Amino acid sequence: MADANIRIPADARDRLAEVAAAEGLSLRAYLSRLADELLTPAERAEQAERARRMLREWNGYDPGQDEEERLDAELDRRLSEAAR
Repeated sequence: MADANIRIPADARDRLAEVAAAEGLSLRAYLSRLADELLTPAERAEQAERARRMLREWNGYDPGQDEEERLDAELDRRLSEAAR
């Protein structure tokens, strides 16, 4: 495997190294694991679509764009309220 150099602020590097050490990993191993676990935007969209299909097949729920936006706004309102 070829190595790559990534320039980040020293404080970010130190924080990541601390998190890695707490998990018993080197920074290199921690970043490799993180890269393997994170989803790309395309993978997240695919996973969301798969979940929508499964929900629709399971109980017929298939919200339209307007309903999704209304529900998102309601969730945002409740989260904001809870954070107060």
